[in-house]
Amino acid sequence: MRHVLSVLVQNQPGVLAHISGMFASRGFNIDSLAVGETEVPELSRMTIVIRGDDAVLEQVRKQLSKILTVVKVQDISSMNYVERDLMLIKVRASASQRVEIGQLVATFRGRLVDISPESIVVELDGQEGKIEAFIELMRNYGIIELARTGRIALVRG
Repeated sequence: MRHVLSVLVQNQPGVLAHISGMFASRGFNIDSLAVGETEVPELSRMTIVIRGDDAVLEQVRKQLSKILTVVKVQDISSMNYVERDLMLIKVRASASQRVEIGQLVATFRGRLVDISPESIVVELDGQEGKIEAFIELMRNYGIIELARTGRIALVRG
């Protein structure tokens, strides 16, 4: 089962290393990890996606709660939440392919952010399935480079 954890931590050096080290030392895999400052500059929010049963989730929550720099751990998986990924993808694009690729980008509500004689860079955000579908379509043109953020999420309301 997939679990999305929202973890508030103190915004200070070494917190990410400490938390990722906890996961590694206990043999837990992180599917996705995104970290950024919150509306309170002293706090950062980590959005961590893990897979496992309820026992794994409970163990992870207990271990995270023991870390002094962790302020709050919340499993938002069963709540009504919004999640997004962000991707930049550089694709081979001849002059004759640019219109076709541009139409695909528009269909997926992406943005062309760079165009060179031999390639284009597209920015796309959305849920994981949308990102994956766009990647599959771009394989036909030739993906040069790909960079993705981890998932970010907030509870609605």
